[in-house]
Amino acid sequence: MGFGFLTTLSAQAETPKAVIELFTSQGCSSCPPADRLMDELSSGDDDVVVLSYHVDYWDYFGWKDTLGSPVFTQRQKDYAKSRGDAQVYTPQVVVNGRGHMVGSDRPAITNAIRRSSGMSVQVDAMLDDNVLTVELSGSQAEQGQKADVYLLGIEKETVVNIQRGENAGTTQTYKNVVRSIVPIGMWSGSPEVFRLPRTALKMFDSRNWAVLVQTNSGDMPGDIIGAAFYDK
Repeated sequence: MGFGFLTTLSAQAETPKAVIELFTSQGCSSCPPADRLMDELSSGDDDVVVLSYHVDYWDYFGWKDTLGSPVFTQRQKDYAKSRGDAQVYTPQVVVNGRGHMVGSDRPAITNAIRRSSGMSVQVDAMLDDNVLTVELSGSQAEQGQKADVYLLGIEKETVVNIQRGENAGTTQTYKNVVRSIVPIGMWSGSPEVFRLPRTALKMFDSRNWAVLVQTNSGDMPGDIIGAAFYDK
């Protein structure tokens, strides 16, 4: 399973057990331990899809995050609004689109992965000369429930020399950095195929990709029920 384009891209996990989303910042002194933990998780367990989103609300404390985006800040805020707890902080981890915990809390994250029942939707994708094809099969948790399908551009590893702010003078390594997240369709629960012209992929400027299938409540994100990470 993977994107076939000149060289084949292989999926990290056929049916991942959990999606770990870290919200982090280069300007946050508490974040490096969480960033290192995500490195370990992404390297050590093929059943886990690890994604790092760099937020921008630390940019006003001396250092502008070179990977940050207001899009990722909004995603974190939307999670908080969906949960109803107003908890937005770094480093913060969300597992499978629900709950949250401190991003460096290894026992809590490990327990959340262990408790996860896995993804109910199988994600397959192929990229040829003309089109990206994403095929979904499986079942929704609730009848009639709909889910958004997202395509994410991923930077597998980025090394940053931080010159100012709380982490001034340090060199940090970030893994599986999300650089873009774009909805490509809505899934209604039946086997379905989504197609995106290859020309549209130029906006991503990424060598690695992920697909997320996520339920929604109005315009708020819900549970992640399908995922795949494609590694060149």
